[in-house]
Amino acid sequence: MRVAVLGAGSWGTTLALVLAENFHEVALWTYSPEQAELIRTTHENPAFLPGIPIPGFIKILTDIEEAASGRDMIVAAVPSQFLRSVLQQITQLDLSNSIIVNVAKGIENHSLMTMSEVMLDVLAHEKKSKLAILSGPSHAEEVSRKVPTAVVSAAFHLRTAKAVAAAFNTPYFRVYLNDDIYGVELGGALKNVIAIGAGIGDGAGYGDNTKAAIMTRGIAEMSRLGIKMGALPRTFAGLSGVGDLFVTCMSKYSRNRYVGEEIGKGRTLQAVLDEMVMVAEGVATCQSSVDLAKKHNVDLAIFTEVHRVLFEGKNPKQAMEELMTREIKRES
Repeated sequence: MRVAVLGAGSWGTTLALVLAENFHEVALWTYSPEQAELIRTTHENPAFLPGIPIPGFIKILTDIEEAASGRDMIVAAVPSQFLRSVLQQITQLDLSNSIIVNVAKGIENHSLMTMSEVMLDVLAHEKKSKLAILSGPSHAEEVSRKVPTAVVSAAFHLRTAKAVAAAFNTPYFRVYLNDDIYGVELGGALKNVIAIGAGIGDGAGYGDNTKAAIMTRGIAEMSRLGIKMGALPRTFAGLSGVGDLFVTCMSKYSRNRYVGEEIGKGRTLQAVLDEMVMVAEGVATCQSSVDLAKKHNVDLAIFTEVHRVLFEGKNPKQAMEELMTREIKRES
């Protein structure tokens, strides 16, 4: 297949390597001429994926139309809040024969759209059957080193999910199929907020019991909102739900957990974000998730407290105390 990967961050670069290993013709697009030249000359992406060689047969492009034109598959690997603006740059192309795969994990602010809804909104003239989501517990730092990983390919039509799985599947990168596209992308997006909460607990000096409670009650809240939005309950028990939640709350590579940990130590959100090269998707998604909870009248206690700590300056210990002293209710 002729494949374009839009976005040369750590995950986009890693997926380009996976695709190239499967003998696809791969073009990796970046908006930055400086980054493109650095990758071409050093055969490495030092800012996002240091130490991982990038073969010369992966084309590094800065012209997005050149990258996306005539491709069998286009992989959107840009942060979720930029997906719309990036896709708008290729709407004039004939994409009727291209499978378009989103790998970002977020919910658009203001519109409160999932990424598949953004794709449908921007690419209204394209066939819904050609859209897919690739998600799951998959840190680029490990996949790029061929650490065994399992993810999910979800699409409105199973044939598309199968095509995406076939394109990416390798002995170290196993791709499962799922037809619950909203459940898969909501799991991937919402777990980032819970990971921030878990990190806040770490930074504030709480222990394993606390993190287990945040993760377990977090998946309950994720499921509650997802089901209200039309997702299937079983999806949240799979790779894109509890699987991605576990790795994002626990891993040293997790940007969202790191943001929470630093805030739990007393730093401000802006100070933490200013020093980061990569994007912690859970920050923007936290705002979207609280707005969605209000829209769908769903109780999301952990999400609400994380939001108050991030954006209202609430003390993490006070937030934890209020979570712990809520009215006693059934576990559900």
